[in-house]
Amino acid sequence: HTPSISKTEKQAEVMGLPLLIKKTKGVKEDELKDLEDAIKSAIKKYRIQGIVTGALHSDYQSSRIKKICDNLKITCMNPLWHKDEFKYLNELIKNKFRVIITGVSAYPLGASWLGREIDDKFIEDVRELHKKYKIHPAGEGGEIETTVIDAPVFKKTIKIENQEIEYKNYSGICKIKA
Repeated sequence: HTPSISKTEKQAEVMGLPLLIKKTKGVKEDELKDLEDAIKSAIKKYRIQGIVTGALHSDYQSSRIKKICDNLKITCMNPLWHKDEFKYLNELIKNKFRVIITGVSAYPLGASWLGREIDDKFIEDVRELHKKYKIHPAGEGGEIETTVIDAPVFKKTIKIENQEIEYKNYSGICKIKA
C-alpha cells in the first residue's frame, strides 16, 4: 500500500490516534519480522491486545498477520474476510467513506483511474472490468491501491491540494503532494 504511505500520519492525526512508524526494506519474509517487531512495540507502548486487518480475500495477508498475532498471543480479527467485494464497495459509499485510487497495476487500468474516488460510477466501471478481465473490484490482488481521505472516524476530511500522476505501461501512482 505504498503509493500514499506518507499520508498515514495525516490519517492518524484526523482520527486522533497514535501512530507507531517502523521502516522496512520490504524484502519478502524479512518484512514480516519487521512487522512483528512493530507490533511488539505497539503492545509495549500502547498495550494493544489485537490487530484488525482489512483483508477481503488475500490469504497471504491474512495468514501472515494471524501467524504473527498467534506468536505474540494477541487477537487477529478479519471482519471483512470473504465479504462480497461489491457489497463491500457499496457499504463504503453508504457509510460515507471517501476513498481514492492511488495506485493501479493491471491491464486495462489507465491513468484516468488514478485520483478517482470510489463512487457509484466507479463500481459500475469496475464491475465491467471484473467480468471481462477478472480484475478484483476492491483491488485485493494488488491491481488497485487506495487511500482513505474521509471516514466516519475522521474528525475532518483530508483535502488534497496537489497531486501528481505517474503512469506507464498499465502501472501508475497518484502522488499526493499536499
